[in-house]
Amino acid sequence: MNITPDAHIPDKDQRLIILDTETTGINPREGHRIVEIGCVEMINRQLTGRTYHAYIKPMDHRGQVLEMEQEVINVHGLTNDFLDDKPIFSQVVHEFIEFIRGADLVIHNAKFDVGFMDHEFSLFNSMGRSQDKVPMTEDICTITDTLKVSKDEFGSPKTLDYLARFYRVDKLVDRTYHGALIDAQLLAFVYVEMTRKQSTLNLSVGDGNSEDNNAIRRLASTRNKLKVVSASADELEAHTERVAIIAKKGGDPLWK
Repeated sequence: MNITPDAHIPDKDQRLIILDTETTGINPREGHRIVEIGCVEMINRQLTGRTYHAYIKPMDHRGQVLEMEQEVINVHGLTNDFLDDKPIFSQVVHEFIEFIRGADLVIHNAKFDVGFMDHEFSLFNSMGRSQDKVPMTEDICTITDTLKVSKDEFGSPKTLDYLARFYRVDKLVDRTYHGALIDAQLLAFVYVEMTRKQSTLNLSVGDGNSEDNNAIRRLASTRNKLKVVSASADELEAHTERVAIIAKKGGDPLWK
């Protein structure tokens, strides 16, 4: 596993963790497990450089290594041999929870990832001592599902690939394989573009001393009046000629 250094202690109310997982299948109730977790941290919509990344050796209910089918390996590129010397989930659970604790998790199709996370937490709790039990995801973090956000935005849910192409960020990350950390990085770019209008549109009234650059500022009534520069006769004639050309070509100028 890999956690990048903590340069500072962020304000949890401003902290986002963009998260993705890779698994052995699509349904934890059928015994499938998480094999990779990737997270990137954002504060004030800016990537901080802090990440959490772990590969995990999947185990079945008997404590035996769970062998993945080739169809699954073709998706994320993680082979059984590669995962053989990696830690099991119980060995990374506490550091993973500590990294995401108090943040707003941003996940594409959160039902899938959170379902697997809660399944892993439940398995850990069932095998450990009562004092070692861990909470479920919603007790650790708030959750934003960008799949639901895309449905609100486009009228129907969109895949991460679609959103990356739509917002023109698909070339920013090499996605030969759909690795968890790679997809988390891509989702971070998508999320910024998807929610950009929410951060730029601020109709609150400022007092002129606000630190909020987007707030409306009232100008002082004692300010100097702006100088009005009227068009010259030559400029007015040139404007009239240009409007006539536009009208002749079938246009209907609004600035007559």
